[in-house]
Amino acid sequence: MGAKKYSSFKEIDFQLEILKLEKEINYQKMVYSIEKTKENLEPQNLIGEFVDSCKEALSKQYGLILQTVIPIVIKWLSKTKRGD
Repeated sequence: MGAKKYSSFKEIDFQLEILKLEKEINYQKMVYSIEKTKENLEPQNLIGEFVDSCKEALSKQYGLILQTVIPIVIKWLSKTKRGD
């Protein structure tokens, strides 16, 4: 990036103020990210994420599980004797 040319100290001061504000914004973003990371690493949140992942995985496989289990159950029921 080429060097900027300023025609007055007022322009330099204005640019420095912009840079100062950008620095503060970036600092606050970093602090916020650290706080969110701490929250996500708390045990209750980790467990919640794990449970949600398991639910999602099972819900996607629900049809396949039923297709596999239902014939087995029907076969088992047909083989068992009914009590009178």
